[in-house]
Amino acid sequence: MSRPLWEKLQSLQCHFTWDFEIKDKVEVTHILTTLALRIKHTGYRNRGIYLAMRAYLQHLEAQDKEALGTLRDAEEALKEEHPSDFSRQVLVTYGNYAWVYYHLSNYEMVERYLGRIREICQSLASPQPYSAAIPEVEAQKGWSLLAGGFRNGEEARRCFQRALEGAEANEEFRAGLATSVVACWTHSWREDLREEAQSLLEQVLVSQPQNADVEVYLATALEQTDPERAKHLADDVIQCSSNPEVLRLAAKFSRRQPLSWSISILKQAVALDPGYYLPHYDLGVCYLRVLERMQPENRGEVAAQAAESFKRSLEACPESVYSRLKLARAYGEKSPAYEEEIYLNLMEKLPTVSKRCQQAIYLHWGDFLHQQKGREQEALEAYMAGLRVPGDHPLEQKQLVGRLKDLARSFQRNAERDRAEEVYRFLEARRCPEPREERWSKGPRR
Repeated sequence: MSRPLWEKLQSLQCHFTWDFEIKDKVEVTHILTTLALRIKHTGYRNRGIYLAMRAYLQHLEAQDKEALGTLRDAEEALKEEHPSDFSRQVLVTYGNYAWVYYHLSNYEMVERYLGRIREICQSLASPQPYSAAIPEVEAQKGWSLLAGGFRNGEEARRCFQRALEGAEANEEFRAGLATSVVACWTHSWREDLREEAQSLLEQVLVSQPQNADVEVYLATALEQTDPERAKHLADDVIQCSSNPEVLRLAAKFSRRQPLSWSISILKQAVALDPGYYLPHYDLGVCYLRVLERMQPENRGEVAAQAAESFKRSLEACPESVYSRLKLARAYGEKSPAYEEEIYLNLMEKLPTVSKRCQQAIYLHWGDFLHQQKGREQEALEAYMAGLRVPGDHPLEQKQLVGRLKDLARSFQRNAERDRAEEVYRFLEARRCPEPREERWSKGPRR
């Protein structure tokens, strides 16, 4: 391929050039799963952009021919949803087409789609031949970032802000901005961001009173300041929504509700889509929490319910590292040897999973070594190895730092000051302050 062609591809606005770093952050199969629900249940005219993103993820899974079929579906969805401004909406999809054909070494088709993109950019009077600074592209990038995970909230927020500069009255862009601010808040828990998210969500809800996504996000934002209204919003979602992901979020939103309340809603989500693995996972987590409060003689049945939920989660998504880790915990209730076997198998697969999953594996393995085996030094090494994994994963980092500080305090109580100082020096070298708690994530990334 000639250098000029490569430069043209690099200048395109599409998922291939936006560089989401998906493989280091989260499992591709997780996003494909949640993306399928977004495609089916989105309240916005986003099916086309979500399908285009699916094609990109299929490319990451070495499924380029399947990706072409998905891009054709994306093109049809855009024609249906945006008949009056199709050419402005299709730039990202055409960019993905060009990249997929490049990876298939079909340079004739690459040139064909580059030509279509160039014609659209010329019609928009863009100074750049293969890109255009238009609100539609910014919004599509913003929705794609949010679909990739709420950790992308700040970048998505900037996208929607730029989109609204060119289309201030666009309600869908405003909903995207509100959602991105929610994402920013759930990764910092700053009060100013909560207030901003609440204000934006309230505005969206006025024009879109049946928007279940906005209702469940607003319920979360109001949980501490107006619990009565928050519960009312959550109940409305539970009664009216057929989206299992929205129900799953409603089940998680409040710590004020009994676990039996969350369990009943998660069962409702499971019934709506038995093939969606996250409600099974969250149901298992609820059972583990019930287990923590029970007396030893009564734990067998609940442990079995937890294990069954995690097994069903793995049947739906065999690649889910978090489901496997929790299954190990459930099995460990009766068989620590089986729990250890699962951890050892996961340790062998460390290089093949996302950075966040690597941290989670080290965390669970360290806990097992410390709590079940009493092997403090090996647990210490596992926790340290987990913190050495690069990336910003607040929940896992918080837990790993907490485990190391607990060990340091234990060393101090046992007059092992040198070992305690070793831990504190390690934390100081890595500049590990108290990490922020990720109370409300989109799911176990996966």
